[in-house]
Amino acid sequence: MIQWPDNVRCYLHREPVDFRKAINGLSVIVQEDMGLSPFEPCLFVFCNRRRTQLKVLYWDETGFALWQKRLEQDKFCWPRHWPDDTVMLSSEQWQWLLRGMDIRQLTPHKTCVFGVTA
Repeated sequence: MIQWPDNVRCYLHREPVDFRKAINGLSVIVQEDMGLSPFEPCLFVFCNRRRTQLKVLYWDETGFALWQKRLEQDKFCWPRHWPDDTVMLSSEQWQWLLRGMDIRQLTPHKTCVFGVTA
């Protein structure tokens, strides 16, 4: 599997997409539906209706790349009920999603900042 940097931003398009779409079609979805620039150093993740496949579109400074994963016997825990159409994930949540975990159920401990008073 490809290892992306830990600080990479990851955006999910919550609604399923037609998986006949390739780089051009997905980059239009990023611009028009998600309101983001496909040239940002981010991962843009799409899922098919059956939730058995993911496509990841990203710009690597020399051109677009498209990564795809297909599950043979399971489904991705895709966040269908989310306040927005676009979901931003931390790199940790992105790894959870790829491993089959439900990202809505998992939340890490809160970060403590010492010396700051509320």
